[in-house]
Amino acid sequence: MTANTSAWWDGIEHPVRPSLTHDAEADVCVVGLGGSGLSAAREARALGARVIGVDAGRIAGQAAGRNGGLLLGGMAAFHHDGVTQWGDAAAALYRFTLEELLRMRRDTPHETWWHGSLRVWEDETEREDCERQYTAMQRDGLRVERYAGPEGVGLVFPDDGACHPVRRALVLAARAETEGATLYEQTRVCAVHEGAVELTNGAVIRAPTILVCADGALASLLPAAADRLRQVRLQMLATAPTDDVQIPRPVYARFGYDYWQQLPDGRVLLGGGRDQCEAEEYTTRDTPSASIQGWLEHRLRTRIGTMAAITHRWAAQVTYTRDELPVVDTFAPGVWGVGGYSGTGNVVGALCARGAARRSLGAPDAFLDVLDSARRP
Repeated sequence: MTANTSAWWDGIEHPVRPSLTHDAEADVCVVGLGGSGLSAAREARALGARVIGVDAGRIAGQAAGRNGGLLLGGMAAFHHDGVTQWGDAAAALYRFTLEELLRMRRDTPHETWWHGSLRVWEDETEREDCERQYTAMQRDGLRVERYAGPEGVGLVFPDDGACHPVRRALVLAARAETEGATLYEQTRVCAVHEGAVELTNGAVIRAPTILVCADGALASLLPAAADRLRQVRLQMLATAPTDDVQIPRPVYARFGYDYWQQLPDGRVLLGGGRDQCEAEEYTTRDTPSASIQGWLEHRLRTRIGTMAAITHRWAAQVTYTRDELPVVDTFAPGVWGVGGYSGTGNVVGALCARGAARRSLGAPDAFLDVLDSARRP
């Protein structure tokens, strides 16, 4: 069994990219090369900027390559809760995520699959919550269907999908390089200042615009952002390929605390359980814990119903925010921090990072305009 190695990396041929060992200059420096950082790098290049991107490890080596692979419409809060918190902005934000899903479907068709997603309820409280979600989405013209089938009873969201996050990130990285960005791996940042990114090896990247797109490490790289973020560990496991269950679309249950899908090769991926030992999961550790892994194994056997062997267990660091809206802000002149996706980084992270790249280079961004309006009382 592989501990703390994401099952997404099995069989991946990862091109070796150099580390940056000398001083360098660019118009834009992107720190963090997961899905959001790569989106920022490509957008900055599209706007004509010279771009250097760096990652402390390998591309998609952290949460971008350790998540559940779900591509879901909407923000972190269920739509009806978003309406309560953000008013009319909730529907507008949801529509932006639907546009992003279409972009992903068009741009990376071989790394994504589109069978919708399913939210199932497991008690009366959750059933009532699903009904509130259905009513709010119907009212706002967002596609949703009631569902009853082998996976349970709940709601289907036909616009949703899933992806192989590592393969997708590597495709985006190759495109960014083809478009003119310069990407470095194994290049750890120790400090970010106005106009300069300091590396642990002593080299300095000088750039008037710096985009820190490292969700799990955002608070450590930009301490001024720490009071807006809470570090959270998310855990997953994966099985060997199996045909003892058939899961046609990604599923999430217990208000999204548990989520699973079956890959095209038959492997089952299951994540969640954070609420079972919540205090333990507010941590900066990124290694699996016995308590949460035990919960996940129990759910695998009793809720999903597969007896397939468990082959991988892993964890990742992300950040959550109190208002369930992501952080996209300046923390020094020309220094932007992007993160706090509250578990929705695959879709929302791309929107946020692309918007930060646009705003930082003087271009308008409609998604961030609506996000700003959602934060206003």
